[in-house]
Amino acid sequence: MRNALRWLLALMLLIGTAGGGVATATADEPDIKDRILAIPGMSLIEEKPVTGYRFFVLNYTQPVDHRHPSKGTFQQRITVLHKGTDRPTVFYTSGYGLSTTPSRREPTQIVDGNQVSMEYRFFTPSRPAPADWSKLDIWQAASDQHRIYRALSRIYAENWLATGASKGGMTATYYRRFYPHDMAGTVAYVAPNDVVNDEDSAYTRFFRTVGTADCRARLNAVQREALVRRGEIVARYQKYAADNGLTFTTVGSADRAYENVVLDLVWAFWQYHQQAECADVPAATATTDAIYSFVDSVSGFDFYTDQGLEYYTPYYYQAGTQLGAPTFATPHLKGLLRYPGIYQPRSYVPRSIPMRFQPRAMDDVDSWVRHHAKRMLFVYGANDPWGAEPFRLSLGAHDSYVMWAPGANHGAVIGALGEADRAKATAEVLEWAGVAPAAVRADPESARPLAPFDAKLDRSTEAAGRLPF
Repeated sequence: MRNALRWLLALMLLIGTAGGGVATATADEPDIKDRILAIPGMSLIEEKPVTGYRFFVLNYTQPVDHRHPSKGTFQQRITVLHKGTDRPTVFYTSGYGLSTTPSRREPTQIVDGNQVSMEYRFFTPSRPAPADWSKLDIWQAASDQHRIYRALSRIYAENWLATGASKGGMTATYYRRFYPHDMAGTVAYVAPNDVVNDEDSAYTRFFRTVGTADCRARLNAVQREALVRRGEIVARYQKYAADNGLTFTTVGSADRAYENVVLDLVWAFWQYHQQAECADVPAATATTDAIYSFVDSVSGFDFYTDQGLEYYTPYYYQAGTQLGAPTFATPHLKGLLRYPGIYQPRSYVPRSIPMRFQPRAMDDVDSWVRHHAKRMLFVYGANDPWGAEPFRLSLGAHDSYVMWAPGANHGAVIGALGEADRAKATAEVLEWAGVAPAAVRADPESARPLAPFDAKLDRSTEAAGRLPF
């Protein structure tokens, strides 16, 4: 009788696992929270309820300098969306701060897996104190990911995939370059690749051809008119800033901030909007109220205030020291720009933080991707200006792909790809994660996400966080 009861209990546990529920601890296995918190340096901030998963917000102790671990530590925030230790794990970072709201990225839905998300070093509160900004570089950040992976892979032993969008896509790529054997695959969304910082002609070519000629002309005309009417708009901008306690110490003045806001206009439109929205672009003859509102809705008057820039200081520091930053020709603005050279990262980082550009950093990554990429997928939007300088593959790259979503902007995802590419990309992600069903292996065109869409968890766009230019 006792043996029969044991058999029945085992059968019930097996049925529960097969039903896709969250794996629960048995008498012989500690609770997943206890297992995670048993990792040295890991501490719990909070656990939040979420249907079908468990979700933990955690701190993990990291060295400030991975080359000299004894020289201080800091607390780095991570989250764990737990499905089960028998499922693959997706390692996500936006390359910026960390959302503590439960969410599921596209690869996590595809593989029906766990998700570990990391806050990028130096984004508050994951910032060493005092902040030695020389320790903010792509190798140190990749080493943060490597330590987190090493710690959690003892619990989550199935295949891991790295992912991220925008700066997060760059981060996932750099991680593979420095630690190529940690991940079974990488899905990098809309990841810029500014190999030679001073050669940006690709961006100028992009703006000459994106969308329709009529849309480009409308955008250029309203951008120019915004500078023609600089006097009255800046006066309104200054009043808005004063009324809301906004200041301009870093960029220098409201007028200088305004020039940056206007320079953002065409870029930001194509980054975040669609060709169909060209109908909403006001004419150059529109009222100042209409032009003011349009500029604010696309570029955002808050962005180049001290308060708007503060969050992005780590990004601009990296753009000015390793990542590079885009420039592009604006002949239609001739005679209206007052601050040549202002549109670059040094303008947006407080002068108390020293910066020195390292020209070889991106060339090294680009060369590695071209010749050594393995199981990597790069997804770009055809209408996204950041895709003007994409990652490319060459001899030596293996089982890797660059795919383009037609008409998509900086929110391009696998789901936005053409039908054949979408199926191929989905099949590859399932294969890399080690969960491709036999039917998909026999017919990759049948590939679909293993988990159904969840409106509360699944993000409609992968591009979390702004690449501010």
